[in-house]
Amino acid sequence: MSVDGPLPDDPAPLGRVEADPPTGPFEELRAGNLGLRLAESAAEVDAAQALRFRVFYEEMGARADPAAAASRRDVDEFDAVADHLVVLDHDLGNGPEAVVGTYRMIRREGARKLGRFYSESEYDVSLLAGFAGEVMELGRSCVAAPYRTRGTLQLLWRGIAAFVFRHRIDLMFGCASLPGTDLDALAPQLSYLHANHLAPPALRARALPQRYVAMDRMPLGQLDMKAALVALPPLIKGYLRLGGFVGDGAVIDAQFNTTDVCIVVKTDLITDKYFRHYERTAGGAKEE
Repeated sequence: MSVDGPLPDDPAPLGRVEADPPTGPFEELRAGNLGLRLAESAAEVDAAQALRFRVFYEEMGARADPAAAASRRDVDEFDAVADHLVVLDHDLGNGPEAVVGTYRMIRREGARKLGRFYSESEYDVSLLAGFAGEVMELGRSCVAAPYRTRGTLQLLWRGIAAFVFRHRIDLMFGCASLPGTDLDALAPQLSYLHANHLAPPALRARALPQRYVAMDRMPLGQLDMKAALVALPPLIKGYLRLGGFVGDGAVIDAQFNTTDVCIVVKTDLITDKYFRHYERTAGGAKEE
Protein backbone atom coordinates (compact mmCIF):
# COMPACT_ATOMS: atom_id res chain seq x y z
CA MET A 1 0.00 0.00 0.00
CA SER A 2 2.71 2.50 0.92
CA VAL A 3 2.26 5.46 -1.42
CA ASP A 4 -1.02 5.02 -3.24
CA GLY A 5 -1.77 6.98 -6.36
CA PRO A 6 -5.17 8.56 -6.96
CA LEU A 7 -7.91 6.03 -7.64
CA PRO A 8 -11.68 6.32 -8.08
CA ASP A 9 -14.21 6.08 -5.29
CA ASP A 10 -16.44 3.14 -4.38
CA PRO A 11 -14.65 -0.02 -5.53
CA ALA A 12 -17.03 -2.57 -6.99
CA PRO A 13 -17.39 -5.92 -5.23
CA LEU A 14 -14.94 -8.69 -5.94
CA GLY A 15 -16.05 -11.45 -8.30
CA ARG A 16 -16.03 -15.08 -7.23
CA VAL A 17 -12.90 -17.13 -7.60
CA GLU A 18 -12.61 -20.87 -7.28
CA ALA A 19 -12.72 -22.42 -3.81
CA ASP A 20 -9.81 -24.69 -4.77
CA PRO A 21 -6.86 -22.54 -5.88
CA PRO A 22 -5.82 -23.18 -9.49
CA THR A 23 -2.43 -24.69 -10.15
CA GLY A 24 -1.64 -23.39 -13.65
CA PRO A 25 -0.37 -19.96 -14.74
CA PHE A 26 -2.07 -16.85 -13.39
CA GLU A 27 -4.53 -16.20 -16.20
CA GLU A 28 -5.18 -12.66 -17.39
CA LEU A 29 -8.48 -11.09 -16.32
CA ARG A 30 -10.20 -8.93 -18.93
CA ALA A 31 -12.60 -6.00 -18.87
CA GLY A 32 -13.05 -4.63 -22.38
CA ASN A 33 -9.74 -3.35 -23.68
CA LEU A 34 -8.15 -3.65 -20.22
CA GLY A 35 -6.41 -6.73 -18.94
CA LEU A 36 -4.81 -7.57 -15.61
CA ARG A 37 -2.11 -10.12 -14.98
CA LEU A 38 1.25 -10.52 -13.29
CA ALA A 39 4.21 -8.80 -14.92
CA GLU A 40 5.92 -11.41 -17.08
CA SER A 41 9.25 -9.76 -17.83
CA ALA A 42 11.81 -7.34 -16.48
CA ALA A 43 10.61 -4.86 -19.09
CA GLU A 44 7.07 -4.94 -17.70
CA VAL A 45 8.33 -4.43 -14.15
CA ASP A 46 10.39 -1.51 -15.47
CA ALA A 47 7.24 -0.05 -17.06
CA ALA A 48 5.44 -0.36 -13.70
CA GLN A 49 8.33 1.43 -11.99
CA ALA A 50 8.22 4.20 -14.60
CA LEU A 51 4.47 4.61 -14.04
CA ARG A 52 5.06 4.79 -10.28
CA PHE A 53 7.60 7.55 -10.82
CA ARG A 54 5.22 9.58 -12.97
CA VAL A 55 2.38 9.29 -10.47
CA PHE A 56 4.26 9.54 -7.17
CA TYR A 57 6.99 12.03 -8.06
CA GLU A 58 5.69 14.10 -10.95
CA GLU A 59 2.02 14.19 -9.95
CA MET A 60 1.93 13.77 -6.18
CA GLY A 61 5.07 15.69 -5.23
CA ALA A 62 7.34 12.98 -3.81
CA ARG A 63 11.00 13.98 -3.46
CA ALA A 64 13.29 12.07 -5.80
CA ASP A 65 16.82 11.18 -4.76
CA PRO A 66 19.53 11.56 -7.45
CA ALA A 67 19.20 7.93 -8.59
CA ALA A 68 15.42 8.15 -9.00
CA ALA A 69 15.64 11.51 -10.73
CA ALA A 70 18.21 10.18 -13.20
CA SER A 71 16.40 6.94 -13.97
CA ARG A 72 12.87 8.35 -13.75
CA ARG A 73 11.92 5.16 -11.98
CA ASP A 74 10.49 4.44 -8.52
CA VAL A 75 12.62 1.47 -7.50
CA ASP A 76 13.59 -0.20 -4.24
CA GLU A 77 15.02 -3.52 -3.13
CA PHE A 78 11.57 -4.97 -2.46
CA ASP A 79 10.70 -4.96 -6.16
CA ALA A 80 13.01 -7.92 -6.72
CA VAL A 81 11.13 -10.15 -4.24
CA ALA A 82 7.61 -9.02 -5.11
CA ASP A 83 4.89 -10.04 -7.52
CA HIS A 84 3.72 -7.11 -9.66
CA LEU A 85 0.13 -6.93 -10.86
CA VAL A 86 -0.12 -4.83 -14.01
CA VAL A 87 -3.14 -3.36 -15.78
CA LEU A 88 -2.69 -3.35 -19.56
CA ASP A 89 -4.55 -1.28 -22.14
CA HIS A 90 -4.53 -3.67 -25.07
CA ASP A 91 -5.35 -0.82 -27.42
CA LEU A 92 -1.76 0.25 -26.75
CA GLY A 93 -0.19 -3.19 -27.07
CA ASN A 94 0.37 -6.39 -25.14
CA GLY A 95 3.58 -5.70 -23.23
CA PRO A 96 5.46 -2.91 -21.42
CA GLU A 97 4.06 -0.19 -23.67
CA ALA A 98 0.53 -1.05 -22.46
CA VAL A 99 1.08 -0.81 -18.66
CA VAL A 100 -1.36 1.74 -17.19
CA GLY A 101 -1.72 0.48 -13.62
CA THR A 102 0.19 -1.55 -11.08
CA TYR A 103 0.07 -3.06 -7.59
CA ARG A 104 2.97 -4.64 -5.70
CA MET A 105 2.47 -7.76 -3.57
CA ILE A 106 5.09 -9.23 -1.22
CA ARG A 107 4.45 -12.66 0.23
CA ARG A 108 6.12 -13.95 3.37
CA GLU A 109 8.65 -15.99 1.40
CA GLY A 110 9.71 -12.86 -0.47
CA ALA A 111 10.07 -10.83 2.71
CA ARG A 112 12.22 -13.58 4.21
CA LYS A 113 14.78 -13.11 1.43
CA LEU A 114 15.34 -9.54 2.65
CA GLY A 115 14.67 -10.24 6.30
CA ARG A 116 11.75 -7.82 6.56
CA PHE A 117 8.62 -6.36 4.99
CA TYR A 118 8.57 -2.84 3.55
CA SER A 119 6.14 -1.69 6.26
CA GLU A 120 8.70 -2.37 8.97
CA SER A 121 10.36 0.97 8.22
CA GLU A 122 7.23 2.58 9.71
CA TYR A 123 5.47 0.00 11.88
CA ASP A 124 6.09 -2.86 14.25
CA VAL A 125 4.32 -5.56 12.21
CA SER A 126 5.55 -8.53 14.25
CA LEU A 127 1.98 -9.56 15.11
CA LEU A 128 1.09 -9.56 11.41
CA ALA A 129 4.29 -11.17 10.14
CA GLY A 130 3.87 -13.90 12.74
CA PHE A 131 0.22 -14.58 11.88
CA ALA A 132 -0.44 -18.33 11.75
CA GLY A 133 -1.78 -18.27 8.19
CA GLU A 134 -0.25 -17.00 4.97
CA VAL A 135 0.32 -13.24 4.86
CA MET A 136 0.91 -10.75 2.06
CA GLU A 137 1.94 -7.10 2.04
CA LEU A 138 0.32 -4.79 -0.51
CA GLY A 139 1.84 -1.54 -1.73
CA ARG A 140 2.94 0.81 -4.48
CA SER A 141 -0.48 0.97 -6.12
CA CYS A 142 -1.10 3.52 -8.85
CA VAL A 143 -3.06 4.02 -12.05
CA ALA A 144 -2.38 6.45 -14.89
CA ALA A 145 -4.75 9.43 -14.78
CA PRO A 146 -6.94 8.58 -17.82
CA TYR A 147 -7.67 5.13 -16.37
CA ARG A 148 -8.82 6.12 -12.88
CA THR A 149 -12.28 4.67 -13.25
CA ARG A 150 -14.48 2.36 -11.28
CA GLY A 151 -13.87 -0.37 -13.86
CA THR A 152 -10.09 -0.20 -13.45
CA LEU A 153 -10.32 -0.40 -9.67
CA GLN A 154 -12.74 -3.30 -9.92
CA LEU A 155 -10.25 -5.10 -12.15
CA LEU A 156 -7.48 -4.53 -9.59
CA TRP A 157 -9.64 -5.89 -6.75
CA ARG A 158 -10.50 -8.95 -8.86
CA GLY A 159 -6.82 -9.54 -9.49
CA ILE A 160 -5.97 -9.27 -5.81
CA ALA A 161 -8.81 -11.68 -4.96
CA ALA A 162 -7.61 -14.20 -7.54
CA PHE A 163 -4.04 -13.94 -6.22
CA VAL A 164 -5.23 -14.32 -2.61
CA PHE A 165 -7.03 -17.56 -3.43
CA ARG A 166 -4.26 -18.92 -5.61
CA HIS A 167 -1.74 -18.56 -2.79
CA ARG A 168 -4.15 -19.18 0.11
CA ILE A 169 -3.45 -15.78 1.66
CA ASP A 170 -5.16 -15.36 5.03
CA LEU A 171 -4.08 -11.81 5.91
CA MET A 172 -3.18 -8.75 3.85
CA PHE A 173 -1.55 -5.63 5.23
CA GLY A 174 0.49 -2.61 4.27
CA CYS A 175 0.86 1.15 4.59
CA ALA A 176 -1.85 3.26 2.95
CA SER A 177 -1.40 6.96 2.42
CA LEU A 178 -3.36 10.13 3.05
CA PRO A 179 -2.05 13.01 0.90
CA GLY A 180 0.02 15.66 2.64
CA THR A 181 1.63 15.97 6.06
CA ASP A 182 -0.57 18.67 7.65
CA LEU A 183 -1.87 16.87 10.72
CA ASP A 184 -4.42 19.56 11.49
CA ALA A 185 -5.92 19.19 8.02
CA LEU A 186 -5.93 15.40 8.33
CA ALA A 187 -7.25 15.34 11.91
CA PRO A 188 -10.86 14.41 10.95
CA GLN A 189 -9.80 11.46 8.79
CA LEU A 190 -7.26 10.14 11.29
CA SER A 191 -9.68 10.53 14.18
CA TYR A 192 -12.42 8.77 12.22
CA LEU A 193 -10.16 5.81 11.47
CA HIS A 194 -9.01 5.53 15.07
CA ALA A 195 -12.56 5.72 16.45
CA ASN A 196 -14.20 3.32 14.01
CA HIS A 197 -11.66 0.96 12.50
CA LEU A 198 -8.89 0.28 15.03
CA ALA A 199 -7.60 -3.27 14.63
CA PRO A 200 -8.22 -5.79 17.40
CA PRO A 201 -5.20 -6.20 19.71
CA ALA A 202 -4.07 -9.45 18.09
CA LEU A 203 -3.74 -7.70 14.70
CA ARG A 204 -2.80 -4.19 15.81
CA ALA A 205 0.46 -3.04 14.26
CA ARG A 206 1.91 0.00 16.02
CA ALA A 207 3.88 2.86 14.53
CA LEU A 208 7.54 2.79 15.53
CA PRO A 209 8.14 4.95 18.62
CA GLN A 210 10.34 7.47 16.81
CA ARG A 211 7.73 7.90 14.05
CA TYR A 212 4.49 7.54 16.04
CA VAL A 213 1.80 10.17 15.42
CA ALA A 214 -1.39 9.93 17.48
CA MET A 215 -4.50 9.41 15.37
CA ASP A 216 -7.17 10.40 17.92
CA ARG A 217 -6.68 14.10 17.23
CA MET A 218 -10.25 15.38 17.72
CA PRO A 219 -12.92 14.89 20.40
CA LEU A 220 -15.55 12.59 18.95
CA GLY A 221 -18.26 15.12 19.75
CA GLN A 222 -16.65 17.56 17.33
CA LEU A 223 -16.15 15.02 14.56
CA ASP A 224 -18.45 14.86 11.54
CA MET A 225 -18.16 11.13 10.88
CA LYS A 226 -19.79 11.20 7.45
CA ALA A 227 -17.66 14.08 6.19
CA ALA A 228 -14.49 12.43 7.52
CA LEU A 229 -15.32 9.17 5.78
CA VAL A 230 -16.03 10.95 2.48
CA ALA A 231 -12.68 12.76 2.74
CA LEU A 232 -10.67 9.54 3.01
CA PRO A 233 -8.64 8.51 -0.05
CA PRO A 234 -10.60 6.10 -2.25
CA LEU A 235 -8.19 3.23 -1.75
CA ILE A 236 -8.48 3.40 2.03
CA LYS A 237 -12.27 3.44 1.74
CA GLY A 238 -11.98 0.38 -0.45
CA TYR A 239 -10.04 -1.49 2.22
CA LEU A 240 -12.57 -0.48 4.85
CA ARG A 241 -15.35 -1.88 2.68
CA LEU A 242 -13.45 -5.16 2.67
CA GLY A 243 -13.63 -5.18 6.48
CA GLY A 244 -10.19 -3.63 6.94
CA PHE A 245 -8.70 -2.26 10.15
CA VAL A 246 -6.01 0.30 10.92
CA GLY A 247 -3.05 0.00 13.24
CA ASP A 248 -2.18 2.22 16.18
CA GLY A 249 -0.61 5.49 15.15
CA ALA A 250 0.08 7.24 11.86
CA VAL A 251 3.48 7.96 10.30
CA ILE A 252 4.60 11.02 8.33
CA ASP A 253 6.50 10.10 5.17
CA ALA A 254 8.25 13.33 4.22
CA GLN A 255 9.83 11.86 1.07
CA PHE A 256 6.46 10.98 -0.43
CA ASN A 257 4.57 13.95 1.07
CA THR A 258 2.05 11.64 2.76
CA THR A 259 0.75 10.58 6.14
CA ASP A 260 0.54 6.79 6.34
CA VAL A 261 -1.67 4.40 8.25
CA CYS A 262 -1.25 0.65 8.53
CA ILE A 263 -4.13 -1.26 6.97
CA VAL A 264 -4.95 -4.88 7.87
CA VAL A 265 -7.49 -7.04 6.02
CA LYS A 266 -8.41 -10.64 6.86
CA THR A 267 -9.28 -12.36 3.63
CA ASP A 268 -12.11 -14.37 5.18
CA LEU A 269 -13.95 -11.06 5.52
CA ILE A 270 -13.49 -10.52 1.78
CA THR A 271 -15.14 -13.87 1.18
CA ASP A 272 -17.96 -13.41 3.66
CA LYS A 273 -18.91 -9.88 2.64
CA TYR A 274 -18.01 -9.31 -0.97
CA PHE A 275 -18.58 -12.68 -2.58
CA ARG A 276 -22.10 -12.88 -1.13
CA HIS A 277 -22.77 -9.31 -2.28
CA TYR A 278 -21.50 -10.05 -5.77
CA GLU A 279 -23.71 -13.14 -6.09
CA ARG A 280 -26.74 -11.18 -4.88
CA THR A 281 -26.24 -8.22 -7.23
CA ALA A 282 -24.62 -9.86 -10.26
CA GLY A 283 -26.28 -13.25 -10.28
CA GLY A 284 -23.16 -15.18 -9.37
CA ALA A 285 -21.06 -14.09 -12.34
CA LYS A 286 -17.69 -15.82 -12.36
CA GLU A 287 -14.19 -14.74 -13.24
CA GLU A 288 -13.39 -14.50 -16.93
